Amino acid sequence: MNAATNRFALFEQPHRRYNPLRGDWVLVSPHRTRRPWQGQTEAASAETRPTYEPGCYLCPGNARADGTCNPDYADTFVFDNDFSALLPDTTPGATRDYELLRAEAERGLCRVICFSPRHDLTLAEMDAPAIRRVVDLWVGQYEELGALDFVNHVQIFENKGAVMGCSNPHPHGQIWAQQSLAEESARELARQRAYHADKGGTLLGDYLGIELELGERIVCENADFVALVPFWAVWPFETLVLCRRRVASLGELDSTERDALADILKRLTTRYDNLFLTAFPYSAGIHQAPTDGRTHDDIDLHVHFYPPLLRSASVKKFMVGYEMLAEPQRDLSAESSAERLRALTEVHYRAQS
Repeated sequence: MNAATNRFALFEQPHRRYNPLRGDWVLVSPHRTRRPWQGQTEAASAETRPTYEPGCYLCPGNARADGTCNPDYADTFVFDNDFSALLPDTTPGATRDYELLRAEAERGLCRVICFSPRHDLTLAEMDAPAIRRVVDLWVGQYEELGALDFVNHVQIFENKGAVMGCSNPHPHGQIWAQQSLAEESARELARQRAYHADKGGTLLGDYLGIELELGERIVCENADFVALVPFWAVWPFETLVLCRRRVASLGELDSTERDALADILKRLTTRYDNLFLTAFPYSAGIHQAPTDGRTHDDIDLHVHFYPPLLRSASVKKFMVGYEMLAEPQRDLSAESSAERLRALTEVHYRAQS
């Protein structure tokens, strides 16, 4: 096949794309975007919330489930999760009576980060200086929790929207710090280490160079960060945020780069909301170096965004059927997703006159 034939196949015909970051494949079926939708839809309505909600356990001054009252915070606020999935005083131990029945105790702790005292905002509606304060808090928490002798992995993430399991609409995220390297990060780390050992460069650094050269899947960029739809994207409108300079963790970002990260997050999440004129749901998370005391010059800091909205605010995409039993599959190509996101204004739809 010549290059033109290969390009035609990518955009028009079923094919599989390889994800070098995970070492797996995704089936892409671009021709299926023409099929009519007769599946489940949900009513989409404009959500309005007050700036302060008396019954919200994340608003300033309010009592949480355990009776503790939040301070009257003015920008960001972090606290230990009242219903933590991990505990720092877990007794070490393991159960291996049978080779196929294994369990190991896991120590850790979980924290909640409130992005803003205002109940009615999201990252998309916060300004860049306010998001910069969130970035600074992420950096501080990564370094503080990573310094604990039993913590080797710090996962920072956000679930936005009820469809993604978010139990409170107040703008917030979470941090889970634990002794073991979590599965997704472990898989990505292994792939990046192998690539670095073989090629000398970093996997995501070299990949970013290709994307910048082609320009097809870039959504938005600034002097220090690039937001793009990865070639191997599985989720509808999935994006990846990459730093132009090789840094392994948030702690390596200088002040200018922290501003740039806040800027790119603002611009990307605004595009998400403007896509379907709704508070766009997603799960987002930061993957970075483990806090195990080792040097990690083989990996790149990056941020994943996994959104479920498929073709409107009322049509969502879940992993079912073939995807659960065989491998991931998507109809909307990465190039089409990037084109639609790139074409959107960076003025939030609520702020448009």
